[in-house]
Amino acid sequence: MELRHLVSFLAIAEELHFGRAAASLHITQPSLSAQLRKLEKAVGAQLVARTSHEVRLTAAGREFEIQARQIVAQVERAARAARATAAGRAGTVNVGYNVPASRHVLPDALVRMTARHPDITVSLWEKRTGPQLAALTAGSLDVALVYGHPSTAAFRYRRMLHRVPLVAVVGRGHRWAERAGVPFAELADQECVLFDREQCPAMYDAIFRAAAQTRIALTVGHSADDPGATAHMVSVRPMVGFASLPRAISMGMGAPGSSSVAVKLVDPVPTLDLYAVWRAEEDNPAVAQFVDCLSAAASVPIPA
Repeated sequence: MELRHLVSFLAIAEELHFGRAAASLHITQPSLSAQLRKLEKAVGAQLVARTSHEVRLTAAGREFEIQARQIVAQVERAARAARATAAGRAGTVNVGYNVPASRHVLPDALVRMTARHPDITVSLWEKRTGPQLAALTAGSLDVALVYGHPSTAAFRYRRMLHRVPLVAVVGRGHRWAERAGVPFAELADQECVLFDREQCPAMYDAIFRAAAQTRIALTVGHSADDPGATAHMVSVRPMVGFASLPRAISMGMGAPGSSSVAVKLVDPVPTLDLYAVWRAEEDNPAVAQFVDCLSAAASVPIPA
């Protein structure tokens, strides 16, 4: 059964006249008759009854007309959607993000996307840098808003936010908990809890780069997958963890009732840059539309 046979049948159903139906389709009447015979053979039922005086639909033909119209309309909608997607007017873009992106980049970007491209759907997924880049490689994400950028020709990137500070995370009972700030060198005397590098390579490297700059060696005694797990661990052990300042604020570290406290690190202040990353060989026009709606933000200020 071919789509053109359905279209021909619907022309017959509308005109109830083979000559006029053939003319509306710009084909000959014998061709139209041949298409109807093929359609009826494929369906297994007579759809049109024709005499020398009239053309009418059979009961099977009337029922088939209802379904055929829905099928042709759906195909036309699919074609329009495909053309709109190819032109970048519609489609879907899957965007991964972290906490700084959700606070400082995404709000304005989503407002621009809604205004400029209302028919493009943006799906959002909060993930850490490592999982975002893995999803970008696998194709389940189209754009990643992450710390740092991969050094491979397979990706393109743009810096969105610079100077996102890192802070130390300690429990309420830790001797640093009431301090306004701690020189990074004092970490030499502390046991640390740290995440695997693959979870967030840029943050991991920023921490050890600051350690090298102050000429200390970090003692990593425990591992935690995310800042939430870090906060739980330091609340029961005299250890020091790490988090970005936006993450610490979003988790309420230091707020009344919180079991963990964020403490500023100074001399140096470890910082990160936030990047938008997407595949270099990208054929989804919605990705370019979303990237165009991104704009760089200022540094994240360090609270007093």
